[in-house]
Amino acid sequence: MSERQHLARDLTLYLLARFGLIVVVALVLVLVKVPLLVALAVGIVVGLPVGLLAFRKLNVRVTAGLAARNERRARERAKLRAQLRGESETDAEQEEPVSQASEQE
Repeated sequence: MSERQHLARDLTLYLLARFGLIVVVALVLVLVKVPLLVALAVGIVVGLPVGLLAFRKLNVRVTAGLAARNERRARERAKLRAQLRGESETDAEQEEPVSQASEQE
């Protein structure tokens, strides 16, 4: 699978897992005779932080995939800007670290 397909799969699994956890918590509370809206509110408040801990490996994969995608997009954007300025690709590659440093300041 390509990097894009891995990211889409991991992100979908992560979102479904976290929403599933919210539903499970809410369902348990409804079975204990807690009103549905209260159970959903508690499910969100409890399920989202617990999901961060319970699905740590999946979270790391999604974060790494997003970071790689953002890095690739930044390189492509720098290359496009260099082309628009009329520079060659080698000039853009040499100048890229300088432009990133100035953007961070």
